[in-house]
Amino acid sequence: MPAHDPYTVQLAPDVHAYVQPDGGWCLNNAGWVGGADGSVLIDTTATERRAVALRDALLAHGAAPPSLVVNTHHHGDHTYGNHVFLPEATVVGHEACRSEVLAAGRQLHLIWPQTDFGDVRVTPPSVTYSDRMTLYAGGTEVRLIHPGVAHTAGDTIVHLPERGVVFTGDLVFHGGTPFLATGSLRGSLRALDLLRSLDAETVVPGHGPLADPSAYDATEAYLRFVAELAEDGHARGLTPLEVARGADLGVFGELREPERLVANVHRAYAELEGRPEGAPLDVAAVFGDMAAMNGGRAVACHA
Repeated sequence: MPAHDPYTVQLAPDVHAYVQPDGGWCLNNAGWVGGADGSVLIDTTATERRAVALRDALLAHGAAPPSLVVNTHHHGDHTYGNHVFLPEATVVGHEACRSEVLAAGRQLHLIWPQTDFGDVRVTPPSVTYSDRMTLYAGGTEVRLIHPGVAHTAGDTIVHLPERGVVFTGDLVFHGGTPFLATGSLRGSLRALDLLRSLDAETVVPGHGPLADPSAYDATEAYLRFVAELAEDGHARGLTPLEVARGADLGVFGELREPERLVANVHRAYAELEGRPEGAPLDVAAVFGDMAAMNGGRAVACHA
């Protein structure tokens, strides 16, 4: 199997993670709970072709077509494939995830117009919740937990307490740079405390290889690094791009997508200036600054 091909890992008799290397832009993780008697799918993919491959993998491992698809948040790499699982499946997510999917529309097409996403039909959650919700896949309890505004306003943590597994969505990028442009720095730190409280031994991040709870510490260290940079730069009257260009990344330079630093400084500046957590940023400015950090090249979708 080529190193870049998606692969499936069985985490428990009825729990599988679906990992898409190398976890960069548009290469997210998914997974499912259940088996031949019924399954719940956690997230889909950025393209129709990849969603079909995910469905094929689920069926090849003996699971029934999912009756429920849970979206951990609204970004297109996690939701564009929802329609592939209809009409058998009902899409479930936080109430803000539904409104954000509808507002964002064909979001990835706007950012990466040259990418072949396939015949994508934007499909928001049709069942929503506000704080917590419990589903069952066979006899396995699947807890949906909203951490507040964090990676986005509509994040969902999927916790399997009986299996010691948590699907974090993009609250964790294992080996990749966190991305706060549509969320909150402060909220992301709070979400990490919530994740720690669940005591799950196996962590399925939104992007990157499977992890253990040490991924929370690595994420927190980066977020605190951003907070310190932003506080210093804001006090000195620097722009987010000036702050990011002047930063010594140190160990964080090893993370994928280091250009996201400037997007994260934009978010930190918004919070320092008293804007609400999750308040919209200037998307053109954020992606323009990331392109500047990327040597003048727009960030690339790898799907």
